[in-house]
Parts: sequence; structure tokens; C-alpha cells
Amino acid sequence: MLETIYEINVNWKKVNNMIPVIIQHNISGKVLMHGYMNPEALKKTQSDKIVTFFSRTKNRLWTKGEISKNYLYVVSMTLDCDQDSLLILVNPVGNVCHLNCPSCFKSLSTTLSFFYDLESNLKLKKEKFSDDSYTSSLHSSGINRIAQKVSEEAVETSIAAVSKNKDQLINESSDLIYHLLVLLHSYNLDFCDIIKNLKIRDK
Repeated sequence: MLETIYEINVNWKKVNNMIPVIIQHNISGKVLMHGYMNPEALKKTQSDKIVTFFSRTKNRLWTKGEISKNYLYVVSMTLDCDQDSLLILVNPVGNVCHLNCPSCFKSLSTTLSFFYDLESNLKLKKEKFSDDSYTSSLHSSGINRIAQKVSEEAVETSIAAVSKNKDQLINESSDLIYHLLVLLHSYNLDFCDIIKNLKIRDK
């Protein structure tokens, strides 16, 4: 459930009833866009679990994606320490920017965003077969072959570790993670499912 911050915590007087909002991708951590909310926009966002801004150009409530259907589905939201700006984590549908880009900001690739983009690309190779794609050929070969490759790469990673060859360990670990992702995708799972399980274990 979303934290209720509409009636309790926002310092509306301080922000003159218009709070700045930063929208961030829930998985990759990419900053997607920036906008503003008045109390009504924030209340609607919490109620619908879809981001709604107050558009200063339109002078009305504006649900992001109301025309394109590229909605921003709210995962969580939090205020900063001064209660005068809001951060919302979302799962976006499609591209966010009106220029048909994933983000309204020039994309700066972080470690997490690179991994997210890599995994998204690997998923695409499963969904849309390509003759020149090794990933596509792995999926075509079936689960037994994919599992075999994971086993082989795990052994090679272990050998690299025992031989104390750091460069080889990095390379073999990269191969192992790649094949593990392909294995997960063959079951319609992704790395987020592993992270969720690790979070449960951490508790």
C-alpha cells in the first residue's frame, strides 16, 4: 500500500500548493521525468496508483499517458526531509518522453540501468527470434541445452576462481550471468524475481 502523505506530511504552504515531483524507474533507477502536483493531483495519484500531475501549461490535472496510454504505474512515493519535494518510483508503460525516448533526460547509463537494458534486450531476443542471435538460438535449442550451458559456465567460473586468475574469473562470471538470465527468461522469470527472493531472505 502507498504511504498516505496527502493529508499529513506535505508542507503545502511552503511550496505554495505546487510540489515538484521526480519520477524514477522502479527497477533500473533511471530518472524519467520531472513535474508538479497540487493537492488534487497527488490525491488522484494515490487513489488511482497512476501518476497525475498538475499541468501548468494546460492549467488542469493531467494524467501522464492519458493520450499515449504510456502510463506511469506507482510503486512507492516518498517526501524529502524538508517535505517540499516528492520522489515517485514507477513501472512505466512504453517511453516516457514526448520525443519517444525512455526518459526526458539525456540517458546517463548507471550500473543498474545498464543491467536493466541488457536484460530487456535479452528478453526481446527470446520474444522476436533472430537468425543471427545466439540468445535466440539458445531459446530454440530448449531448456536442457540452456541448463547445460549454465552448468558448464558455473564449472568454468569455479576453475577460474581456484586458479586465482581475476581476468578469467570476470569473463567466466559474465558468461555465467548471461546464461543464467537466459535460463530465467525461458521460465518467464527475470532478475527482479531473484532480488525479491533475496529481500525476503534478508528479513
